[in-house]
Amino acid sequence: MPEQQLVFEEDDLPYEEEILRNTYSVKCWLRYVEHKENAPAKQVNMIYERALKELPGSYKLWYNYLRLRRSQLKGLCLNNPLYEDVNNAHERALVFMHKMPRIWIDYCKLLVDQKKITRTRRTFDRALRALPITQHHRIWPLYIAFVKKYPIHETAIRVYRRMLKLLPEEAEDFIDYLISIDRLDEACQNLANIVNDDKFMSKKKLSNHALWHQLCSLTSKNPDKVHSLDVEAIIRGGLKRFTDQLGQLWCSLADYYTRSGLFERARDIYEEAIETVTTVRDFTHIFDAYAQFEESVITTKMEQMSDESAEHNKDDDVDIELRLARFEHLMDRRPLLLNSVLLRQNPHNVHEWLKRVELYKEQPREVINTYTEAIQTVDILKAVGKPHNIWVSFAKFYEENDQIDDARTIFNKATLVQYKAVDDLASVWCEFAEMEIRHENFDAAINLLKRATALPTKRAGYFDNTEPVQNRVYRSLKLWSMYADLEESFGTLKTCKAVYDRILDLRICTPQIIINYGMFLEENNYFEDAFKAYERGVAMFKWPNVYDVWNTYLTKFINRYGGKKLERARDLFEQALEACPVKFAKNLYLLYAKLEEEHGLSRHAMAVYDRATKAVLPEQRHEMFNIYIRRAAELYGVTHTRPIYEKAIELLPDDHARDFCQRFADLERKLGEIDRARAVYGHCSQMCDPRTTASFWDAWKDFEVKHGNEDTVREMLRIKRSVQATYNTQVNFMSAQMLSASGNLTGTTSDLAPGNENDGMQLLEQKASQAAARSQMEEKKPKQSILFVRSDKNNETASDINVHQNPDEIEIDDEESDDESNVTGSDIIQKKVIPDEVFGGMKNDD
Repeated sequence: MPEQQLVFEEDDLPYEEEILRNTYSVKCWLRYVEHKENAPAKQVNMIYERALKELPGSYKLWYNYLRLRRSQLKGLCLNNPLYEDVNNAHERALVFMHKMPRIWIDYCKLLVDQKKITRTRRTFDRALRALPITQHHRIWPLYIAFVKKYPIHETAIRVYRRMLKLLPEEAEDFIDYLISIDRLDEACQNLANIVNDDKFMSKKKLSNHALWHQLCSLTSKNPDKVHSLDVEAIIRGGLKRFTDQLGQLWCSLADYYTRSGLFERARDIYEEAIETVTTVRDFTHIFDAYAQFEESVITTKMEQMSDESAEHNKDDDVDIELRLARFEHLMDRRPLLLNSVLLRQNPHNVHEWLKRVELYKEQPREVINTYTEAIQTVDILKAVGKPHNIWVSFAKFYEENDQIDDARTIFNKATLVQYKAVDDLASVWCEFAEMEIRHENFDAAINLLKRATALPTKRAGYFDNTEPVQNRVYRSLKLWSMYADLEESFGTLKTCKAVYDRILDLRICTPQIIINYGMFLEENNYFEDAFKAYERGVAMFKWPNVYDVWNTYLTKFINRYGGKKLERARDLFEQALEACPVKFAKNLYLLYAKLEEEHGLSRHAMAVYDRATKAVLPEQRHEMFNIYIRRAAELYGVTHTRPIYEKAIELLPDDHARDFCQRFADLERKLGEIDRARAVYGHCSQMCDPRTTASFWDAWKDFEVKHGNEDTVREMLRIKRSVQATYNTQVNFMSAQMLSASGNLTGTTSDLAPGNENDGMQLLEQKASQAAARSQMEEKKPKQSILFVRSDKNNETASDINVHQNPDEIEIDDEESDDESNVTGSDIIQKKVIPDEVFGGMKNDD
């Protein structure tokens, strides 16, 4: 620029002088520019131009200068000549700064804003050629964004291809772009490449399976646009790799042929899929798609026929009928197809084989084929369910069709199978025998069971799994039980006894077998043999299993002999009770006592009841005492029950002892023993808290009102206060009372006064004294008038008695003086009739 155009101001002179002294100093030039930042743009640009003329290799100067020039373009029209000047400035900068990516990036953005497509493309290409490859990742995003802005698809595709050679991880963006411009064939090719590349890492965090699914979806839904790939080969490859998505992949392949117009091929694919899948989920997916396909084909065909104005020919009707029949056949086959899927999933599932037979029930030939296939397929060791059910069901099928000989053949083969459990073979023998019974071949059934229970050449234990089940089935209780039932029904006494004895010899019987054997012998009047059978059962079993045998044995023995063999019966009872657990002792003791009452001695019966009260469960003792007292009263009179009551009160817990005390006191009152009754009440009072057992104290109070005097009432109240104070001083009760009294106070007693170990006890004592004071105040409140029965007056009324304002108040001196003044020598002693129950059966009639 000519020197005469330079315009200097007075303030510029120091900066100009500094520049003259330091022409190659960037800082001097930048200070000069900073000084002129508010000057016109031309002057600032002139300073930058002068600086760059001296320092053309300074990146700092070029960068600031170009940024300034771009900022000067804001608000200008794109065809303004200044745009071209700025472009030229960038070109001049790139002569020296062609290795600086920021200069290229800013220049490319400027050109993109100017809509200069060809020039921008070429500039991007120049930038990629000029910059090292390590800087290309900064250029490609801008380049891709630029080519995607305009509908020049071929250019964009070529740019993408170039970028993928350097950045293969961007393949997903390329595929999305191809799909967006409807270039599906190339999109599928690229998608297939990344699916087959095991090292490919998806930017979108998609798995290989998801990419494969996307490929199958693209190829199957666009068969007319994808030509370069073998779609069927791709999908079948996916069927081998992704076995958890078989249903979806099969449907994609069938959908591909459907969209291609190859309906028969699509139907073949659906059939093949249904015959190969092994899960119910995949089957349901495929079957629903298959049904929808058939329905859509029928609907389309019918719409075409209805749209045609001319008359349709007869072939169209036949075609519609054929398609409808095919659709109905498909729906009818669904249960059978589903059963096939489950059997492919587990061919050893016995239940599914039997269900398949049920589906074929209208086709006998198919039923036989299914049974045969099931027998050949099911592995006994892997079977789910009972394999013998297949054999039994097969034999019953022949039986239902009146082919008894074939059914026997099946059963005979079934008995030779090596089952996993002895019970399976026993069930086969039992079903075989039941079939003979249904056809009234009773002797044949007995012979069958005799054959089944015969001793094998090599004996083995029932649970010895090393031996085949045929060598162990002779110890099956199921077979022997049925054998015994058949002998009872259709055999002789001798043969039946032999079967039962054989069961006992093998030691495989149960208590029920013993009882059945005894009852069978008893029905045939072999009573002693029945008792011998019971004896064998008693010796064979232990408690508690032997309880039913003992109970039946003792009951039958008593019913048979009564008191004729009393000593033998007693020995049996003693033997039964010797090791009897307390859980089962009650019934045996009651039965023993009943025997003594009816056929023995009463004192023996009482001794049995006395033993029973100690031998039963604690929760049953009060029941035994009730029975003991009732029987003693009936046999000896109520007076004999006094020691029983005393023993019950001593042994029973407080809850039941309290009830027995009240009953004992009531008994003494009825017998006229008022002092004894009062003593019982006094004893019982020690276990009765007035707060929780108010009924007892009310009963005692009523008793004293009717039979006592003021002294006895005063003594009762004294005892009541004493008992209440005793319960109040218990620590547990006091702490609970304190916690309930103070609503917000929770925790233990030590929490009540933390910091001092003795404070807790002091606080407890203080609270206890307060509670006792409150209870005394409550007792002093008048409740109701107490009517006393005086010994000298028989018909006193309430008005004749001196009633205090507080009848519970204790006034010793006054009361004693009143008592002395009221007692006279003419007191009459009343006589009461003694009840008959006192004497029991000992009272004379006269």
